[in-house]
Amino acid sequence: MRDGLQTQLTELDEGLAEMATAVATAMQKATTALLQGRVRLAEHVIADEPTLDALRAQTEKVAVIALALRQPVATDLRRIVSIIRVAGDLERMGDLAEHIAKSARRRHPDLAVPEEVRPLLQQMGDIAVALALKVAEALRTRDLILAAELETDDDAMDDLHRQVFQVLLGPEWQHDVSAAVDLTLLARYYERFADRAVAVGRRMT
Repeated sequence: MRDGLQTQLTELDEGLAEMATAVATAMQKATTALLQGRVRLAEHVIADEPTLDALRAQTEKVAVIALALRQPVATDLRRIVSIIRVAGDLERMGDLAEHIAKSARRRHPDLAVPEEVRPLLQQMGDIAVALALKVAEALRTRDLILAAELETDDDAMDDLHRQVFQVLLGPEWQHDVSAAVDLTLLARYYERFADRAVAVGRRMT
């Protein structure tokens, strides 16, 4: 029975890794849509989001069945609970990518981000994608070193988040309140995405 449980847990980890890879793809597309005004790409991200919801639901279903039928010992029980929570973290990361895509769609045909801050948002998007891909690799390989590295990798996102607010509060900011609100929310979406990636790493260690 224990061998069967271990196989099931490995399959669940692989499913989570697929979710993390899908989340990375969604964030990459959402950032491109945001910064280049590609509304169809934004719509693809929005349309694909229910798939992540379904993957989370399926992961939770399999994990609950394992709890009920496999009689896991304490270590395996903690891992199953962690898998359920990680699935929730990944789904929320997908939601954040969707929020960015919706911002791009809402402002179309205009761009939601002023030209002078687009490089900062591009960097935030690149870091977010890299974090999600590292999450995928850590889950796939059960590499706890990679999982622990996510905490440090998040520092770059926090620094960019601070830089965005420096621009917003600086004397050269000449845009209206609507642009300021958009930028504040977008920066927060990227930061929260990174925070969720860190949360996944903590759940693994």
